[in-house]
Amino acid sequence: MHVESFVREPLAISRRELLRRSGMGFGALALAPLLGGSPVSAGEVQNPLALKVAHFPAKAKHVIHLFMNGGPSHVDTFDPKPELTRRHGQELPVNLPTERKTGAALASPYKFAKYGQSGIEVSELFKHVAESIDEIAVIRSMHGDSPNHEPSLLLMNCGEARLIRPSMGSWLTYGLGSENQNLPGFIAMCPGGYPIQESQNWQSGFLPGAHQGTYIDTKHTDINRLIEHIDNPLVERDDQRRQLDLLGQLNQLHGQERGADPRLESRIQSFELAYRMQMEAADAFDVSREPQHILDMYGPGTQARQILIARRLVERGVRFVQLWHGEGQPWDNHDDIEVNHRKLAGQCDQAIGALLKDLKARGMLEETLVIWGGEFGRTPTVELPKKGSNAGKINGRDHNHHGFTMWMAGGGVRGGTVHGATDEFGFQAVENRVHVHDLHATILHLLGFDHERFTYRYAGRDFRLTDVHGRVVKELIA
Repeated sequence: MHVESFVREPLAISRRELLRRSGMGFGALALAPLLGGSPVSAGEVQNPLALKVAHFPAKAKHVIHLFMNGGPSHVDTFDPKPELTRRHGQELPVNLPTERKTGAALASPYKFAKYGQSGIEVSELFKHVAESIDEIAVIRSMHGDSPNHEPSLLLMNCGEARLIRPSMGSWLTYGLGSENQNLPGFIAMCPGGYPIQESQNWQSGFLPGAHQGTYIDTKHTDINRLIEHIDNPLVERDDQRRQLDLLGQLNQLHGQERGADPRLESRIQSFELAYRMQMEAADAFDVSREPQHILDMYGPGTQARQILIARRLVERGVRFVQLWHGEGQPWDNHDDIEVNHRKLAGQCDQAIGALLKDLKARGMLEETLVIWGGEFGRTPTVELPKKGSNAGKINGRDHNHHGFTMWMAGGGVRGGTVHGATDEFGFQAVENRVHVHDLHATILHLLGFDHERFTYRYAGRDFRLTDVHGRVVKELIA
């Protein structure tokens, strides 16, 4: 059956519609050559993930965001506080609002040691990561706006704590496109289900839907469960291609009557991408194709597997890969922090350390920006018992947005450095403070964007990832 049989007689149009189609069309024809492009016929769908040019040259081309969901404790990982140990069990002279009432100082149960030529101190929890500390810029002066998970997750991922805004990965695929048209430009991997705020963490917001993150449940290893509907057992590939071509032509006709519609364009692109993924996704997600020494280097477990998958994805041109450490908030240790943080770090430390070494050995670290952290940190004081929070135990920490740690490596980052500091107890950032907006501005700069010029016009306003805030932290840039 040919698509021509579906063509309807054109409907009568108003004078306003005639002027819109002809007048605006002639303007577009004249503008296209000036912009270095070719004229586009009405209803023709453009690929939103086609490669684009940033504002200025940059080393970073890809991002791997290691999201420690729930808020890891900075004073137990990358921000040692000897004074906190000396004051253990004492009331601290710090009075800052927290989500719940906290008590006396709680010393870290973990030992810190100096690593690398830089001599940066790192907890025993991340001894494998510490082996690459000279590639890492540790930011010890992060701060946010809220002690609650929901707004802090959205602020960290989307630059806005309450309203619907595009996520960082969506902004980057909008600005740069993707090097591989057979895989999504933005992939979010979270084993066992969605985190809090679910898909809002990788939403495209008001950007075209093609820029939304593609969710993968890495709990599964079978490709048919890892990616739903990756195979159609009832239709051969050639028949699928013909069906898709027919559907595309019908959508083109539909679009010609309605002008440019981002929702329709996104739908067409999603069909095309789903078909192309059948050809390449099975290979990208199959870590069994790696040599045994690489598998041994990353280690066992779900976290190790998805971190290795991240390397395979950026190797194949995926722009932004976000890895979540489990569903819910696994790092949200209101009690038993010594046991729980050790367990959680044990699930990912070896693999993160392997990722940094593997990227460097392959010559990929210079163009891949690796980011580690959660939505906030934790208090240096012990959380007091409260029903439903810590089961009556007094051995955990509450949420702390006043000061926490994140780190970055590769992608033009100045490795072997520590930026900023919290107070002597680790309660709040006091030196060279870095807000989440500043972090986003710096990440965009490393990928070639001036965050103040990188905007999208929506509802009569130019929006950006950093809203009306943010500054580039130049000390973090090599």
